[in-house]
Amino acid sequence: MFEVVIGLEVHVQLNTKTKLFCSCATSFDEEPNSNTCPTCLALPGALPVVNKEAVIKAMRLGYAINATVNKVSNFDRKSYFYPDSPMAYQITQLYKAIVKDGELFIKNSKGEKKRVTIYQAHLEADAGKSMHEGNISKVDLNRAGTPLLEIVSGPDMRSADEAVEYLKKLHSLVRYLDISDANMQEGSFRCDVNVSIRPNGQKEYGTRVEIKNINSFRFVKQAIDYEVERQIEAYEDGVYEDEVWQETRLFDSDKCETKSMRGKEDSADYRYFPDPDLRPLVVTDEMIAEAKKIPELPDAKVERYVNELKIKEVDALIITADKELANYFEEIISADVTPKNAVTWLTSELLGRLNKSGIEITDSPVEAKTLATLIARIEDGTVSGKGAKDVLDYLMQNSSDVDSVIEELGLKQVSDDGAILEIIDTIIAANDDKVAEYKSGKDKLFGFFVGQVMKASKGSANPQKVNELLKQRLS
Repeated sequence: MFEVVIGLEVHVQLNTKTKLFCSCATSFDEEPNSNTCPTCLALPGALPVVNKEAVIKAMRLGYAINATVNKVSNFDRKSYFYPDSPMAYQITQLYKAIVKDGELFIKNSKGEKKRVTIYQAHLEADAGKSMHEGNISKVDLNRAGTPLLEIVSGPDMRSADEAVEYLKKLHSLVRYLDISDANMQEGSFRCDVNVSIRPNGQKEYGTRVEIKNINSFRFVKQAIDYEVERQIEAYEDGVYEDEVWQETRLFDSDKCETKSMRGKEDSADYRYFPDPDLRPLVVTDEMIAEAKKIPELPDAKVERYVNELKIKEVDALIITADKELANYFEEIISADVTPKNAVTWLTSELLGRLNKSGIEITDSPVEAKTLATLIARIEDGTVSGKGAKDVLDYLMQNSSDVDSVIEELGLKQVSDDGAILEIIDTIIAANDDKVAEYKSGKDKLFGFFVGQVMKASKGSANPQKVNELLKQRLS
């Protein structure tokens, strides 16, 4: 048997307005090479100036993961020669990063709390983008110099599921902190996966293989599962040293397999050295105060929802996993509806309809205050749960208010005792034989009478009132 060892390097694009070392915009999907200047094009004589906003956002992550935020950090040059890197080096932080020694907690396969160490989070400038069209390659440098925060975990994860759990937790965290939109499709949140195996009981790590630039949770799991199986097979076949070596691989999502890209460089290959154009980065007390403005984070929300609102932990985890969903839920419960009903109508009813239509919560045709009103009408007996589903279906397709829809669809419940008793008396008079059977001990017939009353009222009678008044009449 083997133990899987996984570490992740996550690249988070910070949502600053300008690049890390110049004033060029970081907007996505612009005309190629339009957001460039002498600095990000590495023209002679152009000097970098650090983006203060990017530094504060990096610090904010550090405080959120209980890390050490260094008041003094340094920038280094990492040399490599790719067409999309006009400098022929990347400005990064190797020797003294701005964030060191943090932590993030996940749930392992047994549902137990597990600590994942975060070795460091360092600022660095992104490269440009290479595009290949047949025999022609083109380079777009719009992205060159975009601020990245590379978050490096310890080798603490032991399965693909744990790695995905960690990634989802980190993805949610950076969005709550509002330091990145973490859009995986646009490359704002992507990761490199380091995978190795070792026989159970062995202390030394196996040969580490890096899988580069994976941009979806599903692909991360598939890539790890494939790579683990490949390494185990090589070990069992006696060819581990020949087939598993320190290299960089790419994941082919069509074939669900990893492919060799190049040998993995050591730090010496990159010829790291301090950047002579950038002085040490010294943060001020003002920057520290700004970075410490941290909103309520997912773990704290879960604890509050469970302890104060008395909702199930599994529901709290679903709601808090997405920042916008949590905000939507907060707006519902601010209207003084029962938290339990708010959870049900948000997670089961509304999300079910949105998922079926492929709509995100941010684009929901039903606003939070509208759903809160609908829940309130259920709770005050204006409409039944079944009728409320019809109202919600209508609101998904039409812009209107809850009360108008209830009236328009004729779903308002009758709660007047007199009107309901009149229907009950009519039903009882028409079913003398059933009444006699009920009184002789056939209690199950009570459901028959309820059904008849609801049918006669065309579903408009308040079921609670019907049950209450029927018991009085039949007794």
